[in-house]
Amino acid sequence: MHRSTLVAVLAAAAPAAADPVGLTHIDVEAPHRAAPLEAVVWYPSAPGAVERFGENPVFIGYDVVPDGASAAGTMPVVLLSHGLGGNLRGLGWLAHGLASEGAVVVAVNHPGSTTGDLDPARSLDHGARVRDLGAALDAVAERFDVGRVVAGGFSLGGWTALSMAGLRGDLGGYAEHCAAVGDASTHCADLAAWGVDLTTLDAGAWDADHRDARVDGAFALDPGLVWGLGSDAADGVAADVLLIGFGEGADRLLATNFDASGLTDVLPQAERMVVVPARHWSALPVCKPGGAAIVAAEGEPPICDDPAGANRAAVHA
Repeated sequence: MHRSTLVAVLAAAAPAAADPVGLTHIDVEAPHRAAPLEAVVWYPSAPGAVERFGENPVFIGYDVVPDGASAAGTMPVVLLSHGLGGNLRGLGWLAHGLASEGAVVVAVNHPGSTTGDLDPARSLDHGARVRDLGAALDAVAERFDVGRVVAGGFSLGGWTALSMAGLRGDLGGYAEHCAAVGDASTHCADLAAWGVDLTTLDAGAWDADHRDARVDGAFALDPGLVWGLGSDAADGVAADVLLIGFGEGADRLLATNFDASGLTDVLPQAERMVVVPARHWSALPVCKPGGAAIVAAEGEPPICDDPAGANRAAVHA
């Protein structure tokens, strides 16, 4: 797939649906996990009775046709990976937009790093996360005529997608980064607070090649784990890659700043774009008017707050 094709697939996301979007819940058999994975599949659908999906007191949801009849023919498939502590609804705006333009999109909950099931050590097993997406692709291929395959994700999920495309991590380099910057990196600060010692983890698994040869392209929204990479980390990347960052200056999150980390030097063939005004949380769904107050009352990070002049729906588009 040419990079221009990858961008065209991703650029289809828009606030208004072009065609009805079907949604079905599936359990994905994953031999590397103790139980099947929870997943949802978004796809072009015939018209039908509409329900809201992903709606809650904080976030606005999406109109879908539950288990609607799918369109026929070969369709591109997008595999979506959520961030640390996120879930399969977190990139619903993107899944809905892509499905409305003709793609099949599958999002999974990654055990150990999802909402209500967050284990700091397990969350760092990006190899298992890649295998989650691979198992989801197997499941989708049983139901749809699969064309191009694109892996994508946000934050830690962005790294998962890049890893699936063949980008290799460097545990030693990342540990050195955290030792150097400390709490200036939100992820390094979280690891310290959780008592995770990076120097005790399995470098063989962290640094391994987790590439899935079925992936034609990958995109990463503010990807994590991008610091301390070796100069040869991208030697196995044959897929087209799109890096999307959020914000500039103080609004750009250090932990996911692929420009400052040197990722763009390691992966010079990647297409790059930065959206401003925006910040890391701008990749989450559009918040309801009272969403920010609910989040603040619960003591959570300010996930509904965007920089002055930013419009989250416009950022998504």
